[in-house]
Amino acid sequence: MRIEIAPGHVESYMRALLNRHDETVLLEMEKYASREDFPIVNRHVGVTIEILARAIRARRVFELGSGYGYSAFWFARAVPQNGEVHCTDSDPENAEKAKEFLSRSRLWQLITFHVGDALASLRQVGGEWDVIYNDIDKEGYPDAWKLARDHVRVGGLYICDNVLRVGGAPRKLAGRWREAIREHNESVMGDSRFLSSILPIREGLMVAYRLR
Repeated sequence: MRIEIAPGHVESYMRALLNRHDETVLLEMEKYASREDFPIVNRHVGVTIEILARAIRARRVFELGSGYGYSAFWFARAVPQNGEVHCTDSDPENAEKAKEFLSRSRLWQLITFHVGDALASLRQVGGEWDVIYNDIDKEGYPDAWKLARDHVRVGGLYICDNVLRVGGAPRKLAGRWREAIREHNESVMGDSRFLSSILPIREGLMVAYRLR
């Protein structure tokens, strides 16, 4: 499932239009990703998820897979001062890195970071959420959807990255990742409780709005 979403010159043009969002910490986070070859949503997706969260006036966001907080940066900008963004990652070093970056952006007070398995963390915390964002290892996408869909409030969003291609997938996992993504996408799009679409930016962004 290798899909060419946008030519390089189109990506570059779109990125150039987003320069007004430049700030020291955000640029450092992006440089860190490039230097460490760390997969993050790019600037296009970051701005998009902030728009989506603002559009539904999200106050509570739960991330399944947060890395060192790049996507959380955008969600934390979207929620109000009494909002909350819950992050998950199995590596405590990523949690510390997120704290370092997001504290400097004055966003850390909105963050609760769970170190451990993302799905186990959501089960433990429970409750309904305005946005659940999924960016875990792709083999886990079907199970993540099955859990997340019942925790999204009516009028809330399920958002998932990497639903059109698996850039950077280890060769031994690429086939399983593709099959998991296909299963995930068909399950989300086939659920009548949600109105769903895939935005063809970066590696594909699934957006599912809960109707009932």
